[in-house]
Formats: sequence, structure tokens, C-alpha cells
Amino acid sequence: MSRLRQATRDDTAELWRVRYAVTENRLTPGRIPDAELHAHLEDHGRGWVVELAPGRIAGFAIGDARDGHIWAMFVDPPLHGQGYGRQLHDVMVAWLFAQGHDRLNLGTQPGSRAEAFYRRAGWQPAGDGLDTHGDKRFELHRKDWKPHA
Repeated sequence: MSRLRQATRDDTAELWRVRYAVTENRLTPGRIPDAELHAHLEDHGRGWVVELAPGRIAGFAIGDARDGHIWAMFVDPPLHGQGYGRQLHDVMVAWLFAQGHDRLNLGTQPGSRAEAFYRRAGWQPAGDGLDTHGDKRFELHRKDWKPHA
């Protein structure tokens, strides 16, 4: 039985395990320091995990309360398609809208599974080009959001 809960710095090793397991939108280990991750969990925003067992997570999501940016959302690849991503997405989006944002934003690799996921969740492209990281930008407006039933 899985459990959705708020992420803490004690989840750091599992967050990185899941993040580095993702084959699309690769991240070089060590490029983002633990301190930056902890700042997003504790100072700038909030994160959530789907916990499968104590110390073992299926995925995580982190939103930045300052600007409504989706900082990270990843599910362990062998667990794709089981609804964990949508659970994480919906709790994070609801929380960010509750912080007073009317528009949320994110960037993701063009043509990726993540892009298809966000499109199904109601996100719309924000512009035609790519950002400086090569990501396609997306926005979700409060008025257009419908949580998954």
C-alpha cells in the first residue's frame, strides 16, 4: 500500500535515486547539490513523495511557492503508469494554487513522456521556442485546471 506524504530532507537519498533512474531529461549526478534540494523542500516551496515502504519511494514532486514553478516531478521508471505521477501532480498543483498563484509554469524535454503527461493534465505550451536549458515551457492556469477524479 502506498502513502502520499510531504517530503523531508530525510528523503534525500531516495529522491536522488529516483531522479537519476529517469532516462529522459537526464541529470548528471552532483550537478544539483543537496543544499539546493533542501532549500526547495524547506525554504522556497514544498515537496511530496509517494512512499511504497519506509525508506522506499515511487516518485516525488517539488513546487516553488515563490513563482509557481514546478521544480521537479519524477516517478521511478519501472513504476510508470500506476497513477503515482498524477497523485503527485495534483497535490502539488493544488498547493501551489492555494499559495495564491493563478498561473503555474514548468519546463520539460520536448517529445518526452513528461511532455505527454503534462499535456494530458491540461498544461499548455508557453511560446514556440525552447528555454536556455533546451526545455519546452508550459503553463497551467487556475481557471483551466481540473484535478484528476
